[in-house]
Amino acid sequence: MAPLTSWKRLIRYVSKDGSIKYGEPIVSGDKPDIDALAQSGKLKVKVLEGPSPFEAKETGEEDEVKTLLGPLTAKDVPIVRCIGLNYKTHILETGFDLPKNPTLFTKPGPAVGDTRSPVPIPPLGQPKLDYEGELTVVIGKDAKNVSKENALDYVAGYCTSNDVSCRDWQMEKDKAGMMPQFTFSKSFDNYLPLGPAIVSPQVLGDGSGLRLTTKVNGELRQDSNTSELWFGVRDLVAFLSQGQTLQRGSLIVTGTPGGVGLAMKPTPKFLKDGDEVEVEIEGIGKCVNVMEFEK
Repeated sequence: MAPLTSWKRLIRYVSKDGSIKYGEPIVSGDKPDIDALAQSGKLKVKVLEGPSPFEAKETGEEDEVKTLLGPLTAKDVPIVRCIGLNYKTHILETGFDLPKNPTLFTKPGPAVGDTRSPVPIPPLGQPKLDYEGELTVVIGKDAKNVSKENALDYVAGYCTSNDVSCRDWQMEKDKAGMMPQFTFSKSFDNYLPLGPAIVSPQVLGDGSGLRLTTKVNGELRQDSNTSELWFGVRDLVAFLSQGQTLQRGSLIVTGTPGGVGLAMKPTPKFLKDGDEVEVEIEGIGKCVNVMEFEK
């Protein structure tokens, strides 16, 4: 099947004139550092226009990026489907059994945020704040009852993301209830920053074999590879589309590897006000955000 998009990489950005646009980064090589180029003021793009990121096409113009944003907004994302415990290292460090089927929870669209923007942390989310570096799949057209063989025909691309998490509201009985819950503890506004681009399967195939790292204030915390996903991209698109429609713009957040703050020994290392979290996935790039505690 023909590619879903006319672009191989898409960013959303603030132009020098202050307008927000889509663009295809003008880069070389298969592992460009889009974030570094944007921070240095040297990122140029081929301007894309269209009613949505999926329909955006080249205009023939070029532009310079003033500020790099996340590639998607809340209005682009009808729902976020998140997979819990999908790297063997993370499954084992949390003490759970290896699953026979994916574990699913959801986030709403307003959880989507921008790379390089502060993540606002409400007071109830501050005591045990954690990070989870993850590969996110962007669905490019409605999918239902899809086979593993055809799964990539419905994938517009991949982003780097941070599944920001409040561990007390996820795990502690007096807050989470009788059993651990995921949705409320991970669904505050901007708790899923995305960046720096959507990168097409034309470049990354099924998203496997990509190194994923997470750093907190420059300290390496997570270091894994998407080839270690217990359920890969094809598996997840096929499973999640059985009997229910994955709408265009839906996200699948594929899970995090070992090394989260909750599991640090001998003492968990939770995030504090002002901490910077940098998640990087090979071939996609960095999503960088500072945690900003609200009063």
